[in-house]
Amino acid sequence: MTDIEVLRVFCGPDGSAGNALGVVRDGAAVPGDAERAALAARLGFSETVFLDDAARGTVDIRTPSVRLPFAGHPLVGLAWLLRSLGRPPRVLRPPAGEVEVRFEGDVTWVRGRAEWVSSRRTAQYASPAEVDALPAPPPGEGWLYAWAWRDEAAGVVRARGFPRRIEERGVSRSGGAGARTGGIVEDEATGAAAVLLTHQLGRPLDIRQGAGSQLLTRPYPDGTVEVGGRVRHEAR
Repeated sequence: MTDIEVLRVFCGPDGSAGNALGVVRDGAAVPGDAERAALAARLGFSETVFLDDAARGTVDIRTPSVRLPFAGHPLVGLAWLLRSLGRPPRVLRPPAGEVEVRFEGDVTWVRGRAEWVSSRRTAQYASPAEVDALPAPPPGEGWLYAWAWRDEAAGVVRARGFPRRIEERGVSRSGGAGARTGGIVEDEATGAAAVLLTHQLGRPLDIRQGAGSQLLTRPYPDGTVEVGGRVRHEAR
């Protein structure tokens, strides 16, 4: 039997919303690629993270259909969980590279790079109302991060994320309207897309995504971007 922690990551200021995350603290309990893919698909969360080496912080990140080199909400959630267990990490190591971790009050931060973000496109809309009015998913192909300024001077953004992928013979490819990623039509809170958008705009952001999630970001001169948020424990 595999123990799985379920967290909500990038919760709103009141602790609501957030993106569900499955955490397998003992990655050795699910050693095979096929077994991990099947577990992630069965759980159905937008991402599930396997901790393979607690001492080094080595992790494996899965959607219900593909393996990811980097993703924000699994790393923020895992870092928060390890801290709650008395083992706060300084670094996590997904396939993309070393990810620095830090904690600031109730916000957990991880630091990545825009070039680690896989196949995502950002699109600016004229107003938050236009973003809110988009169907799920909007017509078109590929991973879409739709956003608009809620308060440009303050750096507050309204955003929604749509995977728009389907599977063909085990290989992920883009799909049109109505496509799914293991049943994920809209991603509630997307750390990787927030990193990409922050890199493009070159300024700190306060992103309000989905039904009520909040993502905070900060760019740095070396090209890295921090993404942070609040985490809540949901179940085991």
